[in-house]
Amino acid sequence: MIATAHSMALAGLDARLVRVEVDASHSIPSFELVGLAEAAVRESRVRVRSALAGLGVDLSESRIVVNLAPADLRKAGAGFDLAIAAAVLAALGHLDARLLSGSLLLGELSLDGEVQPLRGILPALASLESGAFLRAVVPQSNGAEAVLAQTCPVAAIGHLRELADALRGTVAPPESVEPSRIETDLFDDFSDVRGQPTARRAMEIAAAGGHNVLFVGPPGAGKTMLARRLPGILPPLERSEALQVTAIHSVAGLLKPHDGLVRVRPFRAPHHTASDVAIVGGADPPRPGELTLAHHGVLFLDELPEFRRSALEALRQPMEDGFVSVSRASGKAIFPAHPMVIAAMNPCPCGHLGDGTDRCRCNPDRVRAYRARVSGPIIDRLDLHVALPPVRIHELRQKAEGEGSRAIRERVIAARERQYRRREEGHVQHACNAHLTPRELHVVVRLSERVASEVERFATLSGLSARGYGKVLRVARTIADLAGSDDVAMPHLLEAMALRVFDRRSGSASAAMSAP
Repeated sequence: MIATAHSMALAGLDARLVRVEVDASHSIPSFELVGLAEAAVRESRVRVRSALAGLGVDLSESRIVVNLAPADLRKAGAGFDLAIAAAVLAALGHLDARLLSGSLLLGELSLDGEVQPLRGILPALASLESGAFLRAVVPQSNGAEAVLAQTCPVAAIGHLRELADALRGTVAPPESVEPSRIETDLFDDFSDVRGQPTARRAMEIAAAGGHNVLFVGPPGAGKTMLARRLPGILPPLERSEALQVTAIHSVAGLLKPHDGLVRVRPFRAPHHTASDVAIVGGADPPRPGELTLAHHGVLFLDELPEFRRSALEALRQPMEDGFVSVSRASGKAIFPAHPMVIAAMNPCPCGHLGDGTDRCRCNPDRVRAYRARVSGPIIDRLDLHVALPPVRIHELRQKAEGEGSRAIRERVIAARERQYRRREEGHVQHACNAHLTPRELHVVVRLSERVASEVERFATLSGLSARGYGKVLRVARTIADLAGSDDVAMPHLLEAMALRVFDRRSGSASAAMSAP
């Protein structure tokens, strides 16, 4: 007898339907599995045989043939176990085959029949058309995640013996787990930061518009301290953003059992020894890298020049496009990648250049070689460039705390709400100024002739690229939003220009800023 169950195969965050066809007959005992299955899938024969034996189903006298269709689609992972076991039971007459026709089954089996959690349950179910299946049967540990997809009813089971009840719809659906409030106290507070007013202002602007930042300063100036406090002043994730973050974490295996919707913006800080694949994603089958794991959050690249040149260059296209495309011989996977990139570097190899002491012994050639480790195109993609002077001891001893994250976050949220309104009114499609297209930028930033000529003069004097010019306008739009202004005025542009000087010809930018 032949029975058919349905499961899903993931490729990145996309999923394709897989038919699990089983032919069972009383012949020479064997268990064959075909359909371009990789090792973990082929090993399901052992897991399924043992799990069924625990239910009293003996396969020692049966010839089992399992076909995973379509045959030209590569199947990876252990998520087909539950569907294979169900189809085998139906093919042998132990389960009504009609129950399988409207059900999607996802789950790995242990040898004793327990249903183990899987990666990628949310994106797999989210890929379904609404109403495509009567129900989805998933591992109990993935239940809270599965119901977020809202494409079909979900039954979560902990053991194979519960399968029949789940297929009949008599298993209670899992509860959705969504935090009632966002735990902003998870992140350190900006009140801990002493001094560095320019850097604090840059962080507020970056948070308000979703801009990338480059910090340049000596060791101990507070680069890492500022970056780690940035998530605490970002606005809460919208539900659509939270679903994307949850799906990414699910594929990466970062969701804990019984976790539901992720509402905290991610913060990723990979070590500078990370490989290209670890940063941008890849491997086979494709997995998300740090750039994608920080989607809608913060990617902190400390000691920027120490990263591999190839890893940094691999960031160039994703930082422009907002996604990572991983192409392999076996197929292609696309991962979203719209984090805020915060980079930090020292002014020279020893780190003490310009700190007011005589400790730096780096000659000009060594300094140039150090800075050349980061290419111009990468620098150009960082919206704000901020110099951090050394923090003096007397500043650390001040008893008065700096402004806290709560007050800064309120201003950031107010600025973001102005951007959301522009999106809702149809002026733009993107919620963050940093992501505005050139056409959208022309709509939301209209400059008078005098202001436009001043910006052009700055661009000419500083050698600003076309991309850099767009960055200045986007940052100026954010500064205007923070000020509650509908128009971008000269003060907003001057501040944006002042935060865009570290990759320019010496002296020219400062001369432009001081001009009337």
